[in-house]
Amino acid sequence: MRGPETTQTAGFTAADFTGVLVVTLDRPPANALNRSAIRNLAALFADLTEMREAPPVVLTGQGERFFCAGGDIKELEQAPQQELDARMREFHTLLVAMDRYPRPVISAINGHCVGGGMEIALFADTVLAVHGARFGFPEINNGLLPADKGIQRAARLLGARTAKRLLLSGELFDAETALEIGLVDVLADPAELVAAAVVSAREAGAKAPVLYSALKRSVNDSDDSRDEVSLHRTLGSAAEYFDDPVARGLRDSWNGSRTRGGQG
Repeated sequence: MRGPETTQTAGFTAADFTGVLVVTLDRPPANALNRSAIRNLAALFADLTEMREAPPVVLTGQGERFFCAGGDIKELEQAPQQELDARMREFHTLLVAMDRYPRPVISAINGHCVGGGMEIALFADTVLAVHGARFGFPEINNGLLPADKGIQRAARLLGARTAKRLLLSGELFDAETALEIGLVDVLADPAELVAAAVVSAREAGAKAPVLYSALKRSVNDSDDSRDEVSLHRTLGSAAEYFDDPVARGLRDSWNGSRTRGGQG
């Protein structure tokens, strides 16, 4: 399916499918998020929120293997602490913007959805996924941590015990398990995924916007003070693990294995 008025921005493309904006993460080979992609996505949601008639949004990934492999760790090689701080601030801003977006957000998970990709999926209103998708928070095994706001959303959406198991083990799990624990709402065939997500977005978008927005606001229960606390937790934890020798060793080992395997 092709949409008119396609625009390319660093990190993603956006296409208008008759009133539904399909945003496709596009950073081969794994759609990993660097700072510019994170910043541009956050700006997109902020700009759309200011529109008089903001559209429903579908988020998906380019290709067949990855929705999003999380943050681009190569960007942090030899980078100072301030670089990590800036990226975590910007990712927190993205999650806040998604959390407060008043219109439907549908994630169409076309492949691996891990780390920061998993957090993005948690802030969608509905999640569709292909049967071969894989999910998880592998950060603990890779010398990193998710954003605190993403951790809190995982605990609220999936339940504290399930979130704790996933976060503390770093295990990856399949789409059927994601459906069982409530992360995914619908499983779809790859050829039908985006079309099904557009239909879902269009149906949700047909609801009275003022009512949809109010209900979403109450369910998400966004709060400035909690978000500020969450940001400070994220930055405090990043400061602790950035130079920690064990965490650094895990990052170096993971990055080395990715490089040898040809994955960016």
